[in-house]
Amino acid sequence: MRTADQPARPSAIAGYEDWPRFVRNQPRYQTATAGAQELSDALGVPAQASPTDVTVHWEETYDGVTTSQLSWQLGFGPRTTGWLVRPAGGSGPLPGVLALHCHGGNKFGGADRLVELPLTHPSAAEARAGHYDGRALAAEIARAGFAVLAHDTFAWGSRRFDLSEPPWRTASALEARKSQWREDGVVPSDAELYNAAAGYHEDTVAKTAGLLGTSLAGMVAHDDLAALDVLASLPGVDPGRLGCIGFSGGGGRALTLAALSPRIRNYVVTCMMTTCESLLPAYLDAHSWLLQTPGLWKLGDWPELTARSGADGFLVQYALADQLFPEAGMRDAHRILASLHPDSYAGRFWPGGHVFTAGMQDEAITYLAGTLGAGTSVQTHSTVPTP
Repeated sequence: MRTADQPARPSAIAGYEDWPRFVRNQPRYQTATAGAQELSDALGVPAQASPTDVTVHWEETYDGVTTSQLSWQLGFGPRTTGWLVRPAGGSGPLPGVLALHCHGGNKFGGADRLVELPLTHPSAAEARAGHYDGRALAAEIARAGFAVLAHDTFAWGSRRFDLSEPPWRTASALEARKSQWREDGVVPSDAELYNAAAGYHEDTVAKTAGLLGTSLAGMVAHDDLAALDVLASLPGVDPGRLGCIGFSGGGGRALTLAALSPRIRNYVVTCMMTTCESLLPAYLDAHSWLLQTPGLWKLGDWPELTARSGADGFLVQYALADQLFPEAGMRDAHRILASLHPDSYAGRFWPGGHVFTAGMQDEAITYLAGTLGAGTSVQTHSTVPTP
């Protein structure tokens, strides 16, 4: 019993108190093949709750694209915000692409880093400048003739946890960070405060997910599968021509989604491919729980998971100076993929670090346009990848 002088312990999953009930009552997500089912079971993906109350809040046309803000409710947690971006004046049905935002250490925002909005939050602008070469990826894809849906996934943006009163372990670590800021004379923004807390809190989220028989990656996959259903159901979208694309943590999400859903015909993974062994021992702390699900390696190496997908083809883009992956691991992954998929895999090595450059984006969009049948050509940049 708590005495009068003892403070109440804050919720460790504030905003998601209904999450445990949802996972306990929800069956496992069922896939079309045995190989994909093994992945669903390893990640602990719950059967997705059908999105309800899909609402369009506003629509605006700017610089050749029309952007609509949508939201929908899943079976637990806060509402999901997403943005549909399509060519202005374009007639459907258009091929659809799910644009999957990166981790980026920025959970205050989510898909807002991928879209052009009337008012861009500084955290989204910073993520776009640091990771996407200053470009709004979803808008760039839409200009090539696609209907693009970019959504906040589990634990990011509109789907983030409420850390206004962080749980004690997170609060203790956050206080040390605040002390360092004070010493350095830094006044952190609300986004910086939240992202610092969320970085520590990810361990608590992963711990909770494990207790519930799922994982951070499994819950993210749940939200991504639901968003794919939203995209496929939208007017003017051809549900037979769907793809997905992601950079960094978004690339891992793209691979997982393509393995779990037969709806995905072609996809792009950027700066998120290596062998599991190459992460040991020096690169483990470079990555979040989104990549490192306990026991996943038992299913096969990371590149081998692509064999569980029924997609027609995919492109993997590597950055030779990527700070998060050793070159040897990327080269080994490339060899494995070329052996597994001699006719459907394309791999490109680009100079530079962990950034989705304009040239890489152009290549990715051209690939999706060619494989999914979009009609608009892409203006390419001059940087040439290494074979």
